[in-house]
Amino acid sequence: MKKCIRGMDVHYIQYGSENGQNIVLLHGWGQNIETMKPLGDAFQDYRITILDFPGFGESSEPDHSLTIYDYVEILEELLDILNIHKPIIMGHSFGGRVAILYASRNSTEKLVLFGAPCVRHEHKSLKESILKTAKKIPGMNKIGEYAKKYIGSPDYRKATPIMRETLVNVIHEDLSNYAKKIQCPTLLIWGTNDTEAPIEEAKELEALLVDGGLVELPGCTHYAYLEALPQVINILHNFL
Repeated sequence: MKKCIRGMDVHYIQYGSENGQNIVLLHGWGQNIETMKPLGDAFQDYRITILDFPGFGESSEPDHSLTIYDYVEILEELLDILNIHKPIIMGHSFGGRVAILYASRNSTEKLVLFGAPCVRHEHKSLKESILKTAKKIPGMNKIGEYAKKYIGSPDYRKATPIMRETLVNVIHEDLSNYAKKIQCPTLLIWGTNDTEAPIEEAKELEALLVDGGLVELPGCTHYAYLEALPQVINILHNFL
């Protein structure tokens, strides 16, 4: 199913109990509905909604770069169209960042975040530091975009020009002040070996929350919710 929002087709699926409480699942950067469906399939007593964010899956790519605020507004519009109010939101990584902002300004029953970085940290590699220095050398200022194709993150290198700009917009936002405004119970589920969003960042986020708790999954990575799926499902059933 698709809804046109801001001139973009937003693809989504719904299944589970027609009369069940709403769970909305939000995927990470570069992912799509399929990466969140294993979670949704375990909660079919609920009404499950999963969407492809614009630029991913079967949703349209925007014709200009978006910000985290744009993605939240698109989510708000979609949920309003679908008559979904006060949902349980679960988000992984980028989807978790959208969920943080959504829950800070919308009534939310409960919030679950998987490897969702909130506090902005500078993580420059040696290559990136070299690039930054080189760009200051006279005559070298034009190498930026060319070098980023090879030096940037895998997500950046794989993205189209518009989605590269969008990625930069998204990761540069510090959501700390929004996290402090979240009033609903919030569960953080994090892999101890997550290199994309290190466990230290989860602890920083937990400290910002009014009603938050952290579950650490030893040995798991950024995709801890899939790597330890049966355990995660049990944890979620207890939380919900």
